[in-house]
Amino acid sequence: MQIILQEDIEKLGHRGDVVEVKEGYARNFLLPRKLAIEASKGNMSALERIRTSLAKKTATEQAAGEKQAELLNGVTLQFTRKTGENDQMFGSVTSGDIVEALAAQKFTVDKRHVQIAEPIKALGEYPVSIKVFRDISATVKVIVGKEE
Repeated sequence: MQIILQEDIEKLGHRGDVVEVKEGYARNFLLPRKLAIEASKGNMSALERIRTSLAKKTATEQAAGEKQAELLNGVTLQFTRKTGENDQMFGSVTSGDIVEALAAQKFTVDKRHVQIAEPIKALGEYPVSIKVFRDISATVKVIVGKEE
């Protein structure tokens, strides 16, 4: 089934793209959530008009993403965790912890956009990449220290 994407969907395409997906995926997930519209003859003829409106929306979101990435690049987050012998940490610092710390500093970031391979389980300083918009990402410094 062919559909026209109305939102960026990772591993599928960007707004305004015409893509081929399985019928169940389109009918049960993409169409009810307004992430895509069916690629009918009427929608295909209106595709240029749709693309211009989506291009404007993308341009404004990209500008906002670049601005947020600039602000995020200077952010340092500090976490303290209990440690045992030999500075072995109890627990870890996860992407959820990073999102909460950023929210405390008035940044809105989705947990899925924090790009760490696995939770941080050792003391130290770590650069963490945050995907802001498509190809725009920012790097936040995360410092994990021991609780006294």
